[in-house]
Amino acid sequence: MWILPVTFPMLMSMGAFLGLVGMGLPGVEIGIALSALLLGIMVLAELRPKLFVATLMVGIFAIFHGHAHGTELEPGQNAMLYSLGFVIATGLLHALGIAIGLIHRWDLGRQALRGAGALVMAGGLYFLWGAVA
Repeated sequence: MWILPVTFPMLMSMGAFLGLVGMGLPGVEIGIALSALLLGIMVLAELRPKLFVATLMVGIFAIFHGHAHGTELEPGQNAMLYSLGFVIATGLLHALGIAIGLIHRWDLGRQALRGAGALVMAGGLYFLWGAVA
C-alpha cells in the first residue's frame, strides 16, 4: 500500500510537466469537473469502491489536475519551485481531508461529511456545466 501515496503525486507531476512544456491534454476542465462531481457523489452516498477502482479514478484525475497547474505557470518563473509548491500543497490538502474524514465515526460527523459531499457535487456540476457550455 505504500506505493499509492507516491504514485498520485507522480501522476500529478507528470500532468504538470505536460502542461509546462505546452503539450495539450483534451478535456482538462471536464476531467477536473468530473473529479469533483464523482467525489461529491461518493461522499454523499457513502460509496466505498474497491481499491483498484478508487486508485484508477484518483490517478486519472491527478493527471488532469496536474496539467491544469502546469499550464498556469507564469512566464519567467521557476518551474521547479512552482511544481514543488503545488505538490506539497496537494499533499497537505489530502492529509487535511483524511483528518476531517475521521469525524465519520460519529453520526453528526457522518451527516456533516455527507452535506459536504453534496456541496462538492454541486460545485462539480456547476464547473462541468461551465466546461461543456
